[in-house]
Amino acid sequence: MSEESANAEESSKVPTAETLTESDDEQGIEAIHELLKSPRFWVVPIVAVVVLMGLLAASYVGAIVSPDKYLHHFPIAVVNEDNGGQLPPTGGGSGPPLDVRFGDQLLAGVVRGTDRHKFDLQVTDRASAMRKINKAKVYGAIIIPRNFTSASLLLGESAVTASRADRPVIEVWTNPRAGSLGASIMSSYATQALARANSTFGTELREMVTKQAHAQGATLTGLAQTTLAAPINVSVQAANPLPDNAGSGLSAFYIALLLLLGGFTGSLVINSVVDGSLGFVPTEIGPIYELRKRLPISRWGTLMAKWVIVCVVALILSSVYLLVGRLLGIDLPNSASLWLYGAFAIAAVGITAISIMAVFGSIGLLINLVLFVILGLPSSGGTVALEASPRVYRFLADFEPLHQVFLGVRSLIYLNGTLDSGLGTSLALTTVGLAIGLVLGAVGTKVYDHKGLIRAPRATTTA
Repeated sequence: MSEESANAEESSKVPTAETLTESDDEQGIEAIHELLKSPRFWVVPIVAVVVLMGLLAASYVGAIVSPDKYLHHFPIAVVNEDNGGQLPPTGGGSGPPLDVRFGDQLLAGVVRGTDRHKFDLQVTDRASAMRKINKAKVYGAIIIPRNFTSASLLLGESAVTASRADRPVIEVWTNPRAGSLGASIMSSYATQALARANSTFGTELREMVTKQAHAQGATLTGLAQTTLAAPINVSVQAANPLPDNAGSGLSAFYIALLLLLGGFTGSLVINSVVDGSLGFVPTEIGPIYELRKRLPISRWGTLMAKWVIVCVVALILSSVYLLVGRLLGIDLPNSASLWLYGAFAIAAVGITAISIMAVFGSIGLLINLVLFVILGLPSSGGTVALEASPRVYRFLADFEPLHQVFLGVRSLIYLNGTLDSGLGTSLALTTVGLAIGLVLGAVGTKVYDHKGLIRAPRATTTA
């Protein structure tokens, strides 16, 4: 029997309001009673919803509840530019002066007092540190300036003379464009680490100055001793501050989330509307129930039609997002590139999501929910730095779509859109994801078509 004949015969069996009889009503009521008595009718939807939403709660709350607890290899640049200085001979003699580098001592103290499992201290020069900040490779930098030793010596000298001296300064640069929480963790770490180093260095400096003062027959005042006990002035500032309308560094995450939801949610709508138009599922609008005559189109043909619609929607939706952002005053540099990237991301997510539903059927909706939302949100890196999240999320971020989209959006609106600031990685992995979706959909639907597994009802069953 041909597919068209089977469809015609099946359509003739569909009951209508005119063909239903009193006997049919009684049989239908009995069937409903039997269905309502079945545990499966109640248990399956309840368990499905509870399990999925419980997983969402556990994954998302687990990622944000205790960032300090899960810190691992949090990248921070450390720069030591100290040129050193000279101390007069010990005991006030006429020997050669002593060369000293307090910057080396301070750096050693910072490294020694840092948990290297939690923090990845990358010792480098100032130019490299700033390049890493501008490409979001580190969350900040600690810089010991060139005059650190000389300023420390002048401060010590002022303790026993009438000369005026400023406290030596340590520069702490945070990187809010890499993530607001990451910048906060950086500032907190630097403050604590330098407080410990300040105390240790202050003790050593005070002892040194006290010995020199005694050699000169002088004594230190209480104020001088207090100043020398914590001599370092820590200057904390943002290396590249965010604009006022960047949502405190969260605008990139929310734009990325919109792009992903545009593809994910859009695929659900497109899948439902197209299937209704082709007669595969009923269309309901209020009390109106319509099941159109099923058209003889293959699974592969249906999938291609949905893909085309996804691409059109992606172009339009990316434009809408940019327009809304402009109207709301969000800072969106690289608009043309952002529009192209947004359309590409929406299309990649939508095509992959529709392919999954085409291959796995209704269960594909749950697969998409887990893949794009439940596992995607906590592993995005947009709200909580991945280095401050449980390790499982850092593993998931290597292939989760939302993280890749976030990297691309962050690069375009915060980091000048250079390929090495995350955009290159985002484009490459999003392309891989799109290719997987295309291959999965094409191979899956063509295999089903080849085996004659048409989209038509088989035998009806009850729970």
